[in-house]
Amino acid sequence: MTSEPTPVAVRVRAPGKVNLVLAVGELQEDGYHELATAFQALSLTEEITATRADGISLSVSGTVDYAGVPLDESNLAYKAALLLQERTGVTEGVHLSIHKGVPVAGGMGGGSADAAAALVACDALWGTNLSPAELHALAAELGADVPFSLHGGTAMGTGRGDELSPMLSQGRFDWVLVTNDEGLSTPRVYGELDAIRERLRADLPVVPVQPHLDADLFHALRAGDPVRLADALHNDLQQAALMLRPELAAVIELGLHEGALAGIVSGSGPTIALLCANPESALDVQVAMIAAGYDSFHAHGPVPGARIISAV
Repeated sequence: MTSEPTPVAVRVRAPGKVNLVLAVGELQEDGYHELATAFQALSLTEEITATRADGISLSVSGTVDYAGVPLDESNLAYKAALLLQERTGVTEGVHLSIHKGVPVAGGMGGGSADAAAALVACDALWGTNLSPAELHALAAELGADVPFSLHGGTAMGTGRGDELSPMLSQGRFDWVLVTNDEGLSTPRVYGELDAIRERLRADLPVVPVQPHLDADLFHALRAGDPVRLADALHNDLQQAALMLRPELAAVIELGLHEGALAGIVSGSGPTIALLCANPESALDVQVAMIAAGYDSFHAHGPVPGARIISAV
């Protein structure tokens, strides 16, 4: 704890994300899969303002549909504040005002961004002064994507996605994210992947327990080359997601027809990420997707992780 004056309100911004690559290892006896993934933090962001209060409470607003966001202890931001309280012995409360800019339930890590932002905001509000390593450890307890939202940029995730290593990335990459009102259950998508692998086991290469990322991805990011990155995009869950939701394939096809360099299911879906050559191309693709009736957002990456915008 610190003896210095602490603020009465702290505002923190944290990014959503896209998975550039998601390699899924063989199903293990504990029911989990080892992952090798590459995250890129996007300019679609969440903002949390933490103010002093009795107990922990939440309110939500936003530029995206936030009707399904819980306002109780099941919310990841609430869990983050409570976890920080428990680990540091803080008895003060907090009101977390969440402003959402990341589409909800789209696999883009909006809830994880809220949790990362809440950790940073409450740490500053309460003067607990945790180190980056301590915040990372708490973030990892909250969910596999929360540590990445804390750090941002571009990073490789291994283990269950929470063991992070920064990746060198030059320049800017422009994306059009096409969301869907009907979510996809992550456990169901993984279960479908396991079923596909079991059916085709005799015809497939051996699936490693610990997957890895190909060198082409690292070279594309270092070069800042969207064309090379388009060739390196890959998601082991994509086939399973498209089996469960075949109509998503049409979204990718339309995006490619309208000029996107590549299209991929982001994470377990249902969001489709369309990589574009530049901001102008992304705008054209976004307009075309909206005209076709799809909810679409233009974003660029990489951007920084959770950071304090103001403290008063």
